[in-house]
Order: sequence, then structure tokens, then C-alpha cells
Amino acid sequence: MFEIPRGTRDFTPEEMYKRRYVERIFRNVFESYGYQEIQTPTFEHIELFLEKSGESVLDEIYEFTDKGNRHLALRPELTAPVMRMYVDHLQMEPKPLKLYYFGNCFRYDRPQKGRYREFLQAGCELIGTNTPEAIAELITLSIDMLKKIGLQNIELQIGNLKLLSNVFDALNLNEDKRDVLLPYIDKEEFDDVEELLYDWEVQGEKIVDFMNLLRNQDSTILYHLLDGDEENKTEIQRLHTVNDLLRDQFSISDATINMGIVRGLDYYTGIVFEVKAPALGAEKQICGGGEYNLISLFGGRDLPTAGFGLGFDRTIIAMEEEDVSFPKPMLDYFIIPFNDELISDALQIVNKLRRAHNKMCDMDLSRRGIGKALKYASSHSASYAVILGPSEMKKHKLTLRNMESGKQEEVDIDEFKNNPEKYRI
Repeated sequence: MFEIPRGTRDFTPEEMYKRRYVERIFRNVFESYGYQEIQTPTFEHIELFLEKSGESVLDEIYEFTDKGNRHLALRPELTAPVMRMYVDHLQMEPKPLKLYYFGNCFRYDRPQKGRYREFLQAGCELIGTNTPEAIAELITLSIDMLKKIGLQNIELQIGNLKLLSNVFDALNLNEDKRDVLLPYIDKEEFDDVEELLYDWEVQGEKIVDFMNLLRNQDSTILYHLLDGDEENKTEIQRLHTVNDLLRDQFSISDATINMGIVRGLDYYTGIVFEVKAPALGAEKQICGGGEYNLISLFGGRDLPTAGFGLGFDRTIIAMEEEDVSFPKPMLDYFIIPFNDELISDALQIVNKLRRAHNKMCDMDLSRRGIGKALKYASSHSASYAVILGPSEMKKHKLTLRNMESGKQEEVDIDEFKNNPEKYRI
């Protein structure tokens, strides 16, 4: 007996139908915003990920040396491969570029609910512009995707890591102190944050301002904390402009400015955002993104870039927790020949329905009795059973049975084959 590796999963036909349903909606929303799909290899040279994330990524990466002695890695994320692809193939394309993707990623994490060692990530990158309306549109895209699949209870928070880094400078916090502080801010353990700041003898008034910024999410405090520096003023105003655009132009009225968003401080360079699904409990983030500058790391000319990643598996779980209804796979027709002599006629009908009318059809391939065949058709959610019996065939007719109501009638075979939509009983 073989078992699948820890942190991986099998997906049944029912589960795959759910996943493809969500994926189709996501694709439609991406493309309605002008995004085009791309795909990158499942594995890359390991240096690609070391360049972006540093040596620390080695602890969670699946790496191997191939037969050509090349040091490779299964991708732990998709932004670095997309940036590499952009530098290789797309630098001369008109800007902005709007790219989206789906892809399996691999991380050696501790498996838990909603977190796996192999997982599907959906995401997009906007390359070549960072105007407030561009960032607001990007954020709106993520919200529209989640709303379109039926999620109702989601929370949107936006922040700015450039401003947060400048606040840390104003508090005279070096890199070591920031590293200590960030996990407490991320977990919203603000009493511990305050205690640490007093232990480090940060100026009392600045501590009060900073704690108000975190606890009360009052972004106007930034003007006071950052001493009216013009560059900071411009960045604060830009953050508020994006928030105003979300409310006034994109009909997202419940976004909150949260300067406690700290994930990716060494990665993002400006506005960031997180989308959370409270139905998931403590680990409720399902989407995150923001602005960054990575292209030059991979040999290209730097351009303003922004994007987001969406946890596909966590999204499915959130839908299930909210009791979002998924459509069920259905067959249009299930063809049942009464005996072996009618198999050829059944094949002609099923092929005609599939090829000429694009219907989802199956037929009884096991040569079982009518009763068992009807039971099988019902278990596969067939709308209609098409029964070919010898007495009906002599009249050049078939029996069409509505599987939900049980109602049935005889119809002309040629008329049904040429126009099945005509018969709705």
C-alpha cells in the first residue's frame, strides 16, 4: 500500500469540479480587466530564488541536482519566475503589461489546514505603471475575483511599507530591533510592541503616536510621526488617494488603512494590501500584494511593478466554511441501448450529440440492464436518459426520460439527433 507524500493531496472528481469552477471564474475576471495568461516552468535554477529571497529560502525549498549537475529547485512562488520571464521575453512589449497565472508551488512547510507542501497559487503582475488608479484597479481586481465566486465576508486592508519603514527610522529602530518587533505587529500583540518600545527608550510621545497608529488605524498620525517631510507627505497623500479611489470609483467602501501590515517589508516598496476571510479563523489571509521593484535583480531595467498572490486552496476552504454553493457536474444525456444489437445506434446518437451539438453525453458501456443503467445515470446527474428499445426502434423512435421528474415520451430519432433542444419534457 502506497501513501502520498506528507503535505500533498489527491483530488476526487467532485473536488476537481469545484476547483475548475473557481479557476474558470478567476480566469474570466482576470481577462475582463485586460490581463493575459502566462506560464513558467515548474522548476528553475535555484539562483533565481536565492537572488530574490536570500539564503533563508533554502530551509523551505525543494532543491535537487539533475543529471547534468545543474542545481535546480521546484518553484516556491511565482513572482520571481514571472520577472525572469519578463526580462527574457517581454521587455520590449508596450507598457503597462498585465499578466496572470495559475501554477503549483512547493514549500517545505509544516502542513496544517489550508497550508500544504504542494499548493496552487493564482496571481498577477502589473508591470510599467504605479499611478493611484492603477493600484486601486489592481486591488479591486482581487476583491472582484473573491466576490464573483460567492464569498461575502471578506476584509480589505491597505498599508504602505515605505511609510512604515520611515516610521521605524523616526523611532530610531535598527534592523535587529525591527526584526524583533515585526512578529508582534503582525500578530497584533500591541501591548508587547509598546513594552518593547519603552524598554528601548524610544521617545514617549512617539510611542504614543505609533501605538495610536496601530491600534486605532488613524493614518493621519503619519503626518505628525514623520515630521512633515515633503516626500512622506506625498506618499501619505498617495495612500489616501488610492483609498478614495477604491471608495468613490470602484465601489469598495469598506477598505481600511492599516499601517500594521508588515509582511514583505524587505520585498514591497510602497502600497501593500491584504484580503482576509474571517471564516478561516486565526489564519485568515487569502490574498496579499503590493508594489515592488524586482526587475533589475534579474537583469532588466527597473519599472514600477505591482501584483498579488491568491491562496487558491485557502479560498476553496473559505467558500466551504461560508457554505457557498458549488454547481454540480451534470450530463445532458445518458444513452441506454436495450440490448447488444442497439449499441451501434446508441454510438451514432451519442457521437452526434457530442460533435454536432456540443452536449455532455455518456452511454452505458457496461451492457447492464435498464434499471441499473438508469440508476447509474441518476448518480451522474444526467438530465435525460435516452433509451433505445427494440419496439421503439422499429417505429424509428426512442424514449426520452426526464431524470428529475420521471416523465418520458417517445420522439423521432432523426428529429432528436438533429435538434435535441426541441425536446424538453
